[in-house]
Amino acid sequence: MALSVILQAVGALGIFILGMLIMTDGLHALAQMRLQSLLIRLSKTPLSGALTGALTTAILQSSSATTVAAVGFVSAGILHFSQALGIIFGANIGTTITGWLVALFGFKLPLGVLAYPIIFIGVSLRLFSSGKLRNFGLALAGFGLIFVGISMLQESMSAFKDLVTPQTFPPDTWLGRIELVGIGILFTLITQSSSAGVAMALTALYAGTISFEQAAAMVIGMDVGTTVTAVMATIGGSVEAKRTGLSHVIYNLFTGAGALLLLSPYIWMLHHFFPELLAHDPEIALVGFHTLFNTIGVIVILPFTSLFAKAMLWLIPAYEPPEIRGLDKSLLSQPQLALKAVLPAIIRTFITLLEYFERRIKNLPLRRNDPYLLEDAIEKLEAYVDEIELSGQSQQSWQTLVHTIHILDHMHRLYDRLFDKPEILAHCKNNPDIQSYIDRLEHALRNIRVMLKEKQSYLAKKEAQNLQKEIEKFAGRYRQQIASQIASGKIDVPAGKQKLEQVRFLTRAITHVARITYHLENMELEKGTYRA
Repeated sequence: MALSVILQAVGALGIFILGMLIMTDGLHALAQMRLQSLLIRLSKTPLSGALTGALTTAILQSSSATTVAAVGFVSAGILHFSQALGIIFGANIGTTITGWLVALFGFKLPLGVLAYPIIFIGVSLRLFSSGKLRNFGLALAGFGLIFVGISMLQESMSAFKDLVTPQTFPPDTWLGRIELVGIGILFTLITQSSSAGVAMALTALYAGTISFEQAAAMVIGMDVGTTVTAVMATIGGSVEAKRTGLSHVIYNLFTGAGALLLLSPYIWMLHHFFPELLAHDPEIALVGFHTLFNTIGVIVILPFTSLFAKAMLWLIPAYEPPEIRGLDKSLLSQPQLALKAVLPAIIRTFITLLEYFERRIKNLPLRRNDPYLLEDAIEKLEAYVDEIELSGQSQQSWQTLVHTIHILDHMHRLYDRLFDKPEILAHCKNNPDIQSYIDRLEHALRNIRVMLKEKQSYLAKKEAQNLQKEIEKFAGRYRQQIASQIASGKIDVPAGKQKLEQVRFLTRAITHVARITYHLENMELEKGTYRA
């Protein structure tokens, strides 16, 4: 009998986690873009970021989705790291909403039976409707599964009531509480879900198999346990993702230590001011404690957000090329965020390429000792873009991806033209026939770099296209002139071919620049959302 009860408890926990995953997927599909827009608009300060992060996580029921969005906004240059920290801190408050759902509805209302028609309605909507109603159906089915899992957990915990008692767990001492925190961490590592751990603690407390003090210590551990998942998620990620993961670890450790210190005063307060709550509704007291210590943690850390951000920047410096920073693999799960991160990386790489072009013309030493670092940056950009999957995404995202592919193609061809035959540029510089156009090109490249840094892509395109027209018009006349000089014997064929190759180089190089600026200006991402 004990084995069947254990299997029921494990299955119930699995159903709860499955319900959370399904509900999160439905809510994410239903509200993703609207909530992302909300995060961008309202996260101007760490405080507003914390409030928005808490709200977004409460709606999406996923702190990881909120955190990934924050990383994406930093990668795309939409938010500063300190602003994103506010979102990350606030997400911890948002995760406590799951406990409130379980405590207020799972134990107070007979949702175990009502959950079945809720699941049926949700599945029907998922199968036979479309658009937002289809996603709502998925979220509704997941919501129902959560309470089926809670109902089954209650049944299994009731069967364990005589076998498992508070005496089974470590006592309510400082050492015992630390051991219970460790149990909470271990549980989160196994289930990969702090929400599932909180639900299990609430159910065990409701059944009387653990005391309030033991449940509270476990919940602290479950909050800390989420940091291991955050660290694992940053492996192979960008610098921004690693900074986010470390921030999550340090903040949760800080909050967990504070919660341990807060636990005894909280219990004293309950005994003296709310004795009925602890006696009759301990699960409400538990989720109240969970929300309280997370809220206090945010209030304490927010004034030091800038210092915290500086510490993270110092602990994890940017070793990757500055042109491609922010290309985080975790963003690929949200293609629109990945495209937002690609845009500023492309602009930074293009600016570096233009600087190399200008230095080649002037015969100056390159900014870097190894020009192949730039080629490597372009190739990594291409590899990252190749992994962006847009199935089911908007036409706008598709057009943005097409423009991106064109830009990368032109950048690679321009790079090859600059570095495969450097002697052509040297000959151009020594050719008095095209000297004025070389000077004009230098001036245009410098202007375009400045315009891109100032987010003036339209002016950059106009500058490049004007120069392209000038050089193409000159090239047509110059080819006729060279052909006439060869025919009249003024110059020999090899010398004429060299001059034609020079003007061909100029024409094709400026064409690549013009096409890149054209596609940049026409990308259907939000204008002014990057920092080059």
